[in-house]
Amino acid sequence: MTHITTSLCVRDRSCIEVCPVECMVPGVPKEEWPWIYIDPDVCIDCGACIPECPFLAIFPEDEVPEAFTATGGEFISRADLTGKFEGHNEAGDVVVLNTTKELKAGEVVDLTDDIKPNYDFFTDGPGYSANDDDDGI
Repeated sequence: MTHITTSLCVRDRSCIEVCPVECMVPGVPKEEWPWIYIDPDVCIDCGACIPECPFLAIFPEDEVPEAFTATGGEFISRADLTGKFEGHNEAGDVVVLNTTKELKAGEVVDLTDDIKPNYDFFTDGPGYSANDDDDGI
């Protein structure tokens, strides 16, 4: 079993700091890989990352919701979206994502579509080499 970062991730990075096996990698380039990704082959399912994520974007794989109901104001970030998120990460650095959509209260999204990109990032995407190009945001 592994944990999955979903499209609710807007790159806060606090999850990376607590991972005991260093299996979390920020996606690069951000427009193609907008989240922090979890390596499913290395994750030990400890769950340390879950309480550290202020956006509640991380779930055990078998608990990723098919019908996540927004309370309003949450953002999802996916490569095919064109909205803009501006915020700050855990270090206070400005984070700008141009691949977002702000969710309205009551809006329902299927987050199970976000499982595959966590695997793809490490098989077809940049994987750990993204760390070499990571700008810290």
